[in-house]
Amino acid sequence: MSDAPPRAIATPCTKVCMVDGESGLCLGCFRTLPEIAGWARFSEDERAALMAALPARRVRIRPETLG
Repeated sequence: MSDAPPRAIATPCTKVCMVDGESGLCLGCFRTLPEIAGWARFSEDERAALMAALPARRVRIRPETLG
């Protein structure tokens, strides 16, 4: 058993937690509410795959909404 603290879970959270009503995506990280809620239960591979997909989701939000 290791005395080292557990490794922090990588997250795309930018602490801008507002959901766009049209797309259902967070304006800060582009995740859906179920993805945000389940983040800690996802495997590292699942989180990595989702993080890779997030930048492409930006186009689903109207630019004027992003500010």
